[in-house]
Amino acid sequence: MQNVPEVKLGIVAVSRDCFPIGLSIARREAIVKAYGKGVYECKVTVENEKDMLNAVADVKAAGCNALVVFLGNFGPETPETLIAKEFDGPVMFIAAAEGDGDLINGRGDAYCGMLNCSYNLGMRHLKGYIPSYPVLTAEEAAVEMKKFLPIARAVIGIKNLKIITFGPRPQDFFACNAPIKGLYELGIEIEENSELDLFVSYKAHAGDERIPAVCEDMKNEMGEGRYYPDMLERMAQFELTLLDWAEEHKGARKYVAFADKCWPAFPEQFGFEPCYVNSRLASRGIPVSCEVDIYGALSEYIGSCISEDAVTLLDINNSVPASLFEKEIKGKFDYKLTDTFMGFHCGNTPSCKMCADRAVKYQLIQHRLLEPEGSEPDFTRGTLEGDIAPSDITFYRLQCDSEGTVRAYIAEGEVLPVATCSFGGIGVFAIKEMGRFYRHVLVQKRYPHHGAVAFGHYGAALFELFKYLGVADIAYNQPACLPYPTENPFIK
Repeated sequence: MQNVPEVKLGIVAVSRDCFPIGLSIARREAIVKAYGKGVYECKVTVENEKDMLNAVADVKAAGCNALVVFLGNFGPETPETLIAKEFDGPVMFIAAAEGDGDLINGRGDAYCGMLNCSYNLGMRHLKGYIPSYPVLTAEEAAVEMKKFLPIARAVIGIKNLKIITFGPRPQDFFACNAPIKGLYELGIEIEENSELDLFVSYKAHAGDERIPAVCEDMKNEMGEGRYYPDMLERMAQFELTLLDWAEEHKGARKYVAFADKCWPAFPEQFGFEPCYVNSRLASRGIPVSCEVDIYGALSEYIGSCISEDAVTLLDINNSVPASLFEKEIKGKFDYKLTDTFMGFHCGNTPSCKMCADRAVKYQLIQHRLLEPEGSEPDFTRGTLEGDIAPSDITFYRLQCDSEGTVRAYIAEGEVLPVATCSFGGIGVFAIKEMGRFYRHVLVQKRYPHHGAVAFGHYGAALFELFKYLGVADIAYNQPACLPYPTENPFIK
């Protein structure tokens, strides 16, 4: 992933001055030993505000961009919470479980201290990540710190992200509504441009000396017979246009994501569909969402940070025919028909997440709309088509609604090894209780038709991240025994 932060984690121990400072030091050293390589141990143990400033200066000098504050005993409430204020990065707070049974000189009371730490963070309106159970042995602390890494990576990425858009949303796709207020509240910058800006830059890249090398890379990625040779140069030119725009326009930010208008004018003017190029950038951690879906691009970027892997953006598209369910799914997999659906998009899913028969083809719907009936596809070519490979997945989205409220949903499931017999980049998805989730979350809360897909089960990390970001409404696919607030209890 080229566009994702690298986390350098530090740990700072704190100690209340009426407790033995050696207790915090010894317990911190035990955590560092249990964690192994990859964590910076700050040797300044914080008892007061001057210690706090020295500790923060130390971890910053060491290049740390994420931090663990460890209550080795009760801890000093004010200095320990001010670390989160002075340190420019995500901060995790954990506390020490009592150790060897010595409850006289070896008792630290960090179980109590964590309560006051949390209270003080709230009083100061400071963010701190506290795991599900924060009072830990050294070995348990090391595990929780490693779970914190993807959350910290996403927080750092979001704080340093610029989303670059081209073009207004297509007509009748207002579902991708994107009030930018929510972006600014999350600390994200946005740069909005017209399609004409992109077209001018694209034309300026004609004859770029780097084009042949990109064409060769595309050939190697797809394999012979799976691309249009006459289109490679155009697509390579577009790829370089986006990459150069990102580099020249990121400004003070370190990371970028794109939200582009990809139809109806784009293919006719540029001479191809942009989907395959979009898929290639997504595979490197640079999402390019379709239909100027700004929060779709943000959701994809979050998934890249959490998973350190390629992600995609799909329409929550069509139901699985009962005939296909009966033949290929029923009795073979533990799902109901309403647990299944097809996730689809024209061809933006990275090739590494698709079955071996994937190929660059043409966009059937756009061909119907834009090219003469009965003609051979021309400028509607450029999509990456094929079935999405079987995999565990997490379907999720972060969205700012039309009222300016940021909310999110998360659902874990899988792509089934079932041939879709359809077109586009598409797969048969299965999520437990999807039918109820569809009605009482996606429909009820007016989410758009695009969902981000991470290839693996990352629900726990996403849920913790969204909490850290201050998202109050985080929906998930609730089991049948747990009704949704809008679910009619009298319907059997």
